[in-house]
Amino acid sequence: MRLASEKAYHLIKDKIITLELAPSAVIDEQALMRELELGRTPIREALQRLNAEGLVHIVPRRGMFVTDISITDLQKIFEVRTVLTGFCARLAAQRATTDQIAQMERVLRDLEQVQSGDYKVLIDIDRRFQRLMYQAAGNDILAESLDRLYDLSLRIWYLVLHQLGDVRDAIEQHRQVAEALKARDGARAEALIQQHIVQFQQKIKAVL
Repeated sequence: MRLASEKAYHLIKDKIITLELAPSAVIDEQALMRELELGRTPIREALQRLNAEGLVHIVPRRGMFVTDISITDLQKIFEVRTVLTGFCARLAAQRATTDQIAQMERVLRDLEQVQSGDYKVLIDIDRRFQRLMYQAAGNDILAESLDRLYDLSLRIWYLVLHQLGDVRDAIEQHRQVAEALKARDGARAEALIQQHIVQFQQKIKAVL
């Protein structure tokens, strides 16, 4: 049952983040059960978990809804995420294993195969790189916090990604971050990842 619940969690979460399940939409448990071919219990367990993460809103006697996207939350998320991600990069420069850095470099090599306009694949590379960095920092509490902040940010990005044009340059910035991590230069890694977040944030705000 745990595996089914985990599967339901990831599938429903992806639908919410990519806006396939629209903000404020009513969540139809029966429809999810049919679509995902999973039972009621794993679906409900997944929805309870997503409620705790702020992606689902449960209203007593009314039902469950996808949490609305508040643009005013973007700045709050950005402020916290910038500081914590910078701290994470500094820790990763100290603690990352050779294998973890190699994994990050392999993710960035995928950029060579991506068309500039394929923003969904580019964002997926960003997501994979940053999550590897979170793990490399060796602090589970920090990684969980950053995962949640990233997912909340990503929902807002999906609202406007089609208006941003080429985001490749922003993702390419991770090559320098990886070099700083490999050189064990925590201060540079922190500065570079924070610069990446700030610049991408400015692109988002420009089209909102």
